[in-house]
Amino acid sequence: MHLSIERFNLKSQLRAIVYGSTTISGCFNLLQFGQRLKTIYLVITLSIAAILFTTAAHGANNTIVVLGDSISAAYGVPTEKGWVSLFENRLKQENKSYNVINASISGETTDGGVKRLPEIIRRHNPSILLIELGGNDGLRGFPLNIIKANLQTLIDQAKENNITPVLIAMRIPPNYGRRYTSGFFDIFTTVAEENNVSLVPFLLEDIALKPGLMQSDGIHPTESAQPILLDHIWETLTPLL
Repeated sequence: MHLSIERFNLKSQLRAIVYGSTTISGCFNLLQFGQRLKTIYLVITLSIAAILFTTAAHGANNTIVVLGDSISAAYGVPTEKGWVSLFENRLKQENKSYNVINASISGETTDGGVKRLPEIIRRHNPSILLIELGGNDGLRGFPLNIIKANLQTLIDQAKENNITPVLIAMRIPPNYGRRYTSGFFDIFTTVAEENNVSLVPFLLEDIALKPGLMQSDGIHPTESAQPILLDHIWETLTPLL
């Protein structure tokens, strides 16, 4: 609709420029005609720029990027059965026209996410960024202050590009010690509150302690758990859509 209107306006403007005035003798003055050609060129250039800007803005408002690790990369289950694919399907069912980009990699850390995010933003220009990182950092015993700093950087990168970040909280097994495990989980709440961003509570809530919903490694959810993961995320994300 917008494009057809712009074409109509452009055609009207061109007619006015070319046929709108003549010399007293009824013939175009050569100098005036040259000036009109310059004006025509300017009108066309500005119109094309306006169309491209509108298209880019439209795309930016309809892309969601999931930046995660193996949990979001559907480790151990068919990709089409993973929660991100289910998320894309639900958006379609709800008539929400969003394009979902899954930028998740198994084994990814917050540091890896920080390094990859600028290029992801450049390529996809999303409006919403789901950050599902930190689990591998915790499993590897990375310093808590480093994990927090990296999550902060991811949020800063998003906001600097007018992207709405959403943080997804994770937990690690208790065998890492109460001090470390509690401190790890608290990072997500602290970072979310300090930056006033939406937080998805522990993603594996009601899943992690149920054998039928976890794979044999005790870390990754099964295919049956994927709809539950989606429900956890959907509840937090819906107000932003």
